[in-house]
Amino acid sequence: MLLVPTYTAASTIQGVGLFAAAPIAAGSLIWRFEPAFDRIIPEDVFAGLPEPARAFVERYGYITPQIPGGWVVSLDNTRFINHASDANTDNTTPLTYARRAIAEGEEITCDYGEFCVDYTLD
Repeated sequence: MLLVPTYTAASTIQGVGLFAAAPIAAGSLIWRFEPAFDRIIPEDVFAGLPEPARAFVERYGYITPQIPGGWVVSLDNTRFINHASDANTDNTTPLTYARRAIAEGEEITCDYGEFCVDYTLD
């Protein structure tokens, strides 16, 4: 669940990105998993989904040892955070923090390798 004001817009990294709607101070908590809002889709349930639904989960979800139980799918615009090797967020724990100050209008990025099982850059 996003905890800071954001908006989506065209990204120079990939398609659509998530941007800060207000300045975010270094160290600020940006996102946390909220079971009442976000979802975990167990592998057996995922396997039984129709192909279009599986494609959506594969595109916008991820499997992480930080939040066990299956595919994590956020129900907010977190799915539009793009990968950057010099990301402005820290995702080395189950919480997402601002690694440094993020300016209003700046794209919010993360290093997928910090939390995604078997992540490889396409």
